[in-house]
Amino acid sequence: MLSTLFLLISAMSPTLAWIPVEDWGSGNVTSSVGSLGECVCHVYLPDTIFPADRLQHMQDVSKDLIQEVKIQMNKINTYERRLESNLGELKLLLKRVTILGSSADDYIKLDFELLRIELREFESLVSQLKNAFNSSSPMFDSLYTEIRNMTLIVDQLETYDKSNLEVIRIEFAKLQRKLEECQKEQEFSKPDIGNCNHTGIVRLSKPIVGALNSHLQIGYIYGGWGKDSKPLKGSESIYFYSGYSSTATSRFYFYPDYKHLLLMSSSGYIDFAAGYRGYGNNYIVHANSIYYQRQSPFSMGKFNRTDNTYDSRVIPSASTAFSYSYSDTQNMDFAADEKGLWVMYASDESKGKIVIAKINEKEFGVEKVWNTAAFKQMTGNAFMACGVMYATRQVDFNTEEIYYAFDTNNGEGKHLSIQFPKFQEKYSSLDYNPTDQLLYMYNNGYYVSYHVKFDMA
Repeated sequence: MLSTLFLLISAMSPTLAWIPVEDWGSGNVTSSVGSLGECVCHVYLPDTIFPADRLQHMQDVSKDLIQEVKIQMNKINTYERRLESNLGELKLLLKRVTILGSSADDYIKLDFELLRIELREFESLVSQLKNAFNSSSPMFDSLYTEIRNMTLIVDQLETYDKSNLEVIRIEFAKLQRKLEECQKEQEFSKPDIGNCNHTGIVRLSKPIVGALNSHLQIGYIYGGWGKDSKPLKGSESIYFYSGYSSTATSRFYFYPDYKHLLLMSSSGYIDFAAGYRGYGNNYIVHANSIYYQRQSPFSMGKFNRTDNTYDSRVIPSASTAFSYSYSDTQNMDFAADEKGLWVMYASDESKGKIVIAKINEKEFGVEKVWNTAAFKQMTGNAFMACGVMYATRQVDFNTEEIYYAFDTNNGEGKHLSIQFPKFQEKYSSLDYNPTDQLLYMYNNGYYVSYHVKFDMA
């Protein structure tokens, strides 16, 4: 019976967990006989003597505390290193103050000597720039003069005010900014004329403001100026100008060179005959001929200065309903670049978007067209360079942006954001000239131009 009891107790051990919790407290054991005559024992166990769950909790808390101690120790080590570094700097500063207090001349002498070294480095850099660009620009002469003046100021300050370097440091900062501007602008000083082996325009220079128009009329806000984009031999330096208070086009003035343009000393002018006059200001001079928008009939107009003859061609699809945003009559825009002669317009078929047409110069006719994604009425102006049309638009009163380009070489268009400053808000013409890689803008009556920077990479 006892063996049976032990066996039953052993067999029951895994099932003790099934006994309700409330029955564990007495610690008694009772027995009874089952329906089949077997001995059935009931064991009531007391609470567990060893608190395993509390031990687990303490172990978790201990791990957290150890981790926190490690973190705090790392912080202490970091603070210790910083303290050592600060103490080192403090010692160095104390040493310098001690030197200054005992012998100010030695300390200041070192500062002045460093200034002289930097001035010599500036002068060397200016010389390198001048040699690299093979230029005798007045900007370099001005920088040389300023460096010499700075050297004299350093010498003077050293003799009578060795404890005050603030003035010289301010002047030094100004000189450094001028030198940086000089380096930046010198990127435009040696254009690779005629080379189209690049990926397009990346930047324009600051506006170069020549003068108010040759009539000295502020009200002559419509007009254009520039050079022949394909000059005859001996005519490479000739400039032209046309301006008026409206977009009417009938008289062009010519000047032997830029100096005579600014002096308003023309070599003569041309008046278009009645019936051949035009309107709009996107005209150009190319191969000694004026290409312009003829008024009646609405067509491409051409005046050959060599033999004083007129010619015109109608583009059936070109429309007078679409113009640039700065003027109501900029329907046809002529351009010339390294690839030849062009005209840009919009049509009903293009839904107001700019169409580029390549002009056959000999036959004076359109030989090929490309449709772009640039809406003409949202565009301030456009120009061609190396077979690529660049369209501009206004950003704000003082800023314009080249926002779109269409490459006729591969038939692809893309959006850009090349911003550049304007001298005045509105302008009536903008043309690129491949002979000098300048953009010519007639900006609210003023002669304005820009250097063009191409991405040669």
